[in-house]
Amino acid sequence: MTLASQKTLGIVITDGVGFRNFVLSTFLTKAARSFEKVVIFSGLPSTAYPDLDAAFFTIVELPVFTETKKNWFWRKLKEVAHLQKHKSNPGIADNYEMNKAKSWSAHGLLVRFVYAVSSIFHSEKNILRYEKFHERSFAGDAIVTKYGEILKEHEPDILFFTHQRPPFIATLVFWAKKLKIPTASFIFSWDNLASKGRMASTFDYFLVWSDLMKRELLRFYPYTNPQAVSIVGTPQFEPYVLPEFDMPKTNFLEAFDLNADEKIMCYSCADATIGPNDPLVIATLAEGIRSGAIDSCQLLVRTSPAEDEQRFAETKTKYPEIKWNHPKWELTREGHPEPWSQRVPTREDLSMLKAILKFCDLNVNMLSTMSLDFMLFEKPVVNTAFGNGANGLYNDQRFLQYEHYDNVVKSGAVKIAKNAEELYTAVNAYLRNPNLDLENRRKLIDMQVGKPLNETTQACVQALKNTL
Repeated sequence: MTLASQKTLGIVITDGVGFRNFVLSTFLTKAARSFEKVVIFSGLPSTAYPDLDAAFFTIVELPVFTETKKNWFWRKLKEVAHLQKHKSNPGIADNYEMNKAKSWSAHGLLVRFVYAVSSIFHSEKNILRYEKFHERSFAGDAIVTKYGEILKEHEPDILFFTHQRPPFIATLVFWAKKLKIPTASFIFSWDNLASKGRMASTFDYFLVWSDLMKRELLRFYPYTNPQAVSIVGTPQFEPYVLPEFDMPKTNFLEAFDLNADEKIMCYSCADATIGPNDPLVIATLAEGIRSGAIDSCQLLVRTSPAEDEQRFAETKTKYPEIKWNHPKWELTREGHPEPWSQRVPTREDLSMLKAILKFCDLNVNMLSTMSLDFMLFEKPVVNTAFGNGANGLYNDQRFLQYEHYDNVVKSGAVKIAKNAEELYTAVNAYLRNPNLDLENRRKLIDMQVGKPLNETTQACVQALKNTL
């Protein structure tokens, strides 16, 4: 028996996307072969895991931690200081501006004070000092004390976080340090390092998608040991190579009443916070098909799993020919302070998503990770950015400057459409020649996803074993 097989893996699943990546993939099956015990410390209710065998997996439902004003202040100071330090980066600069106070309320004044302090004191040493004050601010909290008791009871040999940003996980890292439990975190998404704020805490080990992401991590977190960073790909794409998520094409076509003899274009939506132009772009596509400006095809729209379909009611009425896919993510708990985090995907939805990627001919989206999903199936992608800050639309063109998407633009893997005419030209080019830019798409996937899809969960498990 190997050393790792006699150890206990603790895995922290904070939300529905962590659930998709690490529960609906083969990660847990492979982890159970490599560790004696696997304990899931869950930000979701335990009822979210009906299919897990209790003989192999222990599920611990974490009580909900509620942040106080004092906790918020030190967390915010740490996060804004990180933005201050790196605001030469376009995505971080944008985040920095968006977080500024808009009002002169008591809260607004506090945010202004945070910005003033961090404008002077934002070195890496300052940021780590703020992190220490943040930990002191919640150290005596009753829920945080309970977290300590939970970790002492289950004694994991390593604590693995499936997401590096949810604020409450800092409380678990705090206790892991006290109990001398090493911590590891998976970097959640391709844009997190170069456009989002500071991580929730300082981890001992990291699992990243690619060599590109490793370089970003070492640049934004200079005290990170390069030997502690493992390139594993990302398990979110693994269902695309698992036969249990296959759906026959006839079932897919029947589900949306689609014509087998006509091409299918999929528009995948952002959520309402960054995708307010979605209804306009959908209408532009529908009008293009109606008028003949777009070659004959069918339009299928997949909405964001983070919201319901309410904001598309008018679009549905005006364009009854559009087919709609609303992701089947189930709300596992009511009354949570972050309700979106409590929505988990169904296996049925993952099968449907895989079918959409496999059987649609072309994808259009607003600069989304879905570009990568479709490219994994070698499908062409058009990215829309209709708003420029001066035309009255939400300014989504600013996202083109973000480092992670600048890589996409420079790769030549996608076509960018900033207005209806450019959209129609790009869509027709890809409908007529689906292999256009195919080699660039393959190169982009190689750059962004560092492991073959069928190797990624084993790479995750091996990286965690290697820490022990």
